[in-house]
Amino acid sequence: MSDITTGNGYAVGTLDDLGDGPGFRKIRPALGVTAFGINAVVIPPGIESGRHFHDEQEELYFVHRGQLEFVFNDEERFTLGPGGLARVDAHTVRQLRNVGDEDAVYVCVGAKDGYVGRDGRVPEGEENRARPIAS
Repeated sequence: MSDITTGNGYAVGTLDDLGDGPGFRKIRPALGVTAFGINAVVIPPGIESGRHFHDEQEELYFVHRGQLEFVFNDEERFTLGPGGLARVDAHTVRQLRNVGDEDAVYVCVGAKDGYVGRDGRVPEGEENRARPIAS
């Protein structure tokens, strides 16, 4: 297992740096995230999460690997594979099930109080443009 690397204003690592086997991988404390909650979760085949909702935070789920069935309010069901996204209001009851044949891995981001807007800027004297990487 590698370590998380931190520097002046950044932290980098991998999900493997945060643990192994099934369960939660706590991204927020490991990388020093302070503006929102974020975890990765590994769910073995045939396992489902508990039903839950939140008082305040909206969540966004990103399916990294596997096949997950999302159940909302015990009624609506959606199966999402790699690259799948689901946004869930705080009070919506949700449950996840691994309906595939391999471990499913998803990342969940939770926050409240909205989007801060487009506040990205280019450093002084530089242009914001895509360019080939110098070799």
